[in-house]
Amino acid sequence: MKQHTAPWWLPGGHIQTIWPALYAQPLQGPAPRFERERWATPDGDFIDVDFLATSAPPHTPTLVLFHGLEGSSASHYAQSFASWADNAQVRFALPHFRGCSGELNLAPRAYHSGDHQEIDWILKRIKQRQGPHAPLVAAGVSLGGNALMRWAGEQGHCAAQTLQAVASICSPLDLTSSGHAIGQGINRQVYTRMFLRSMKPKAMAKLKQHPGLFDPQALSAAKDLFTFDNIFTAPLHGFKDTPDYWARASAKPLMHQIAVPALALNAQNDPFIPVHSLPQKKDISRQVELWRPAHGGHVGFATGPMPGYLAEMPRAVGAWLLQKVANG
Repeated sequence: MKQHTAPWWLPGGHIQTIWPALYAQPLQGPAPRFERERWATPDGDFIDVDFLATSAPPHTPTLVLFHGLEGSSASHYAQSFASWADNAQVRFALPHFRGCSGELNLAPRAYHSGDHQEIDWILKRIKQRQGPHAPLVAAGVSLGGNALMRWAGEQGHCAAQTLQAVASICSPLDLTSSGHAIGQGINRQVYTRMFLRSMKPKAMAKLKQHPGLFDPQALSAAKDLFTFDNIFTAPLHGFKDTPDYWARASAKPLMHQIAVPALALNAQNDPFIPVHSLPQKKDISRQVELWRPAHGGHVGFATGPMPGYLAEMPRAVGAWLLQKVANG
């Protein structure tokens, strides 16, 4: 995956992003079967965690996958990672961030990309559940990958007490640059509208639970993620405003502190993430490896004839993570 060549029939970053999400084949065999557990959180809320039903032995490695904005275990990349895990006899878990499992959560809290405290609690609970001798690795997609890398940076050497390697996939590690990029041009017309179409109703439902949480008229009028985050995400989670949220939640400033093996995979033609914003060697520790294929779009990486297959990226990232486990 250091290199990826897109099929001739998928030209450009936008098509390489949209087509795989809608039409490509994410599976290498039967659809994965998940078993859901509901966990009570320390703040009186809950999260839902989907575990792959598997015959893998208890002490085999477990991959924890953190989904992206408005993602879930039904997302194309989650299905393809679960399919890879099933074939590789790797245990697999996908925790749903607040509000993403199909049921409204209870607390005045939602998914945000700097939530490394929630990730810390989730990883430690999964580690406890799987047992001290079962290797644990984690990957995060898009905003989930930024949150995971933020966790690794915050934890420093302590991260090794919980897991053995992490990976971020198409993650906006500089949220400010990516936040502005998704609010411009075709990104604003296509992706911003898509996200707001589901995010606004969730916010309004949260307002019914907690009256006075924000100004509903202002949120209804929001046309971009900057405005949405300014009204809802930032103040809800203790940030002053959107610039404060994007700056303090970004993983890039802390990637020089990462002390476990870490992989950051970003396609150079990702419509959401400007290449100039990606971390360079000077920004990262020796533990961090950068993969920068020219093609792939945003969490696309389809291969083969139409409609395309999505096995290449999970296989490459999964193999990298397992290699780190084997190297111990």
